[in-house]
Amino acid sequence: MSAMKRRTRALVAAVAVLPLLATAACSSDGDGDAGGSTDGGNTLTVWAWDPAFNIYAMQEAEKIYQADHPDFTLDIVETPWDDLQTKLTTIAQSGKTDELPDIFLVQNNAFQKNVINYPDVFGDFSGSDVDFSQFPQAVVDYSVVDGTNYGLPFDNGTAVTGLRTDVLEEAGYTIDDFTDITWDQYLTMGKDILAKTGKPILSGVAGEADTIMMMLQSAGASLFDDDGNPTISGNKALLAAIDMYQQLVESGVLTERNSWDEYVSTFVNGEVAGVVNGVWILGSVQTATDQSGKWAITNVPKLAGVDGATNYTANGGSSWAISANANSDLAADFLNATFAGSTELYDTILPKSGALANWTPAGQSEVYAQPQEFFGGDAIFAKVVEFATHVPSNNTGAYYYEGRDAVSTAITKIMQGTDPADALKEAQSTVEFDMQ
Repeated sequence: MSAMKRRTRALVAAVAVLPLLATAACSSDGDGDAGGSTDGGNTLTVWAWDPAFNIYAMQEAEKIYQADHPDFTLDIVETPWDDLQTKLTTIAQSGKTDELPDIFLVQNNAFQKNVINYPDVFGDFSGSDVDFSQFPQAVVDYSVVDGTNYGLPFDNGTAVTGLRTDVLEEAGYTIDDFTDITWDQYLTMGKDILAKTGKPILSGVAGEADTIMMMLQSAGASLFDDDGNPTISGNKALLAAIDMYQQLVESGVLTERNSWDEYVSTFVNGEVAGVVNGVWILGSVQTATDQSGKWAITNVPKLAGVDGATNYTANGGSSWAISANANSDLAADFLNATFAGSTELYDTILPKSGALANWTPAGQSEVYAQPQEFFGGDAIFAKVVEFATHVPSNNTGAYYYEGRDAVSTAITKIMQGTDPADALKEAQSTVEFDMQ
């Protein structure tokens, strides 16, 4: 399951109880497969998924832009990510670019893959007024190919450490003890907390590489080099991440489950006292209303002894693309005035959908600075936007998902006793075969 699908499910799970990170089902503004406009009109067609998150954000952006452009409209076509990816592939292979919308949403980890494989599908932001310096560089880099910006960052996938403060207190710790630490320190304190309270402080889905991939990006490392060649075998940062993951599991500090729902239930039901994941996971955390006021967040641990290691990483997120068939001037101006220029937009969509900005000026607003009762009165949204500015860039390339899947398979084998070096060598061969 992709991080985007997990984020959607996390937010949907929160709808009944969560005014700040809730989502709900609703219909899109449009239907059918209308292509983008090239006639210079005032309507833009948009493809996006998740009615209560991405589509809702677009609807609010439309209202804001209409204040100065009253004849402007959006035709929003609800398009699940898997369907959107299929459409892009089909259109690119058929050459029927007139079937493209003006604007479409792309998962960050799939952005470079699509631009590299289907360059005729994408327009770019070269002639726009977008100030990309107002977005975290790591997020911008997801949609940069050969120095050209092809995407405008939208939702925030910055990772956080969440912990139950009541459990920490029982064991003699505070959230400050887990701030700016290494994974070795996290492991040591986690063992102590487990011994004193009986609660692990982390959980995960067995056989999935999310935690390890977050560790990897936190050090600015990747599964590929700058030329797109796989660097899985002998990757020191990856080996360090896998070694730490093994230690976490073997010590009981991290408990594995077989499915996403079982994973979520570990902290919602109080079995586990913490999470490390994209900020979107807080939607699921807050469904446990009986735990309100008992959670706090901080940055993530870093890998000790690894060059470039930081306490910041990400998991998930998406960016808006302009198609090669777009009314590009209008599309770029609309996106610049809203998702790259409107505090009002982000102040509106955060409370109702949990759509957290990557546009850093949004984090300075009063809405983002509001204390959140569930998290002990901390202004967590402003904090996460600041975290995002420190996340290292991560080279995804055209074969990110093949690489991640191969590493997931390797992790399963390693946990069953296979030598890590051998498992990663096999993963490298698998990806090299896929690339052929």
